[in-house]
Amino acid sequence: MNYQGSCHCKAVQFEFQSEQITTALQCNCSICLRKNAIMSQQSYSPSDFKLLSEKANLAIYHWGDDEVNHYFCKTCGIYPFHDTTEQPGHYRINLGCVDDLEPRELEIIQFDGRNEL
Repeated sequence: MNYQGSCHCKAVQFEFQSEQITTALQCNCSICLRKNAIMSQQSYSPSDFKLLSEKANLAIYHWGDDEVNHYFCKTCGIYPFHDTTEQPGHYRINLGCVDDLEPRELEIIQFDGRNEL
């Protein structure tokens, strides 16, 4: 399936290819807990993910060991996706930013990032 997504103000737009999304991931580490994001369970490779807007609309937040690039819109502050320094360009998507998808209706798998990261 082809999914489309964006931040709130639409300055950041993207699309990705995936099988139908039926599950999601929610992490309890300090940053994910504060973002309250419901994330894609899988990471999407560069061949499956395409940023449709200018990368200049994005800012990056690093914390802790700087292994994750948390991208957010410079205009509205919404966090649409992240990648890792180990797999640049392999994105995990904030499913709340995906058009026509209700992330709270998916089966949500809890990840204990507080103790495992």
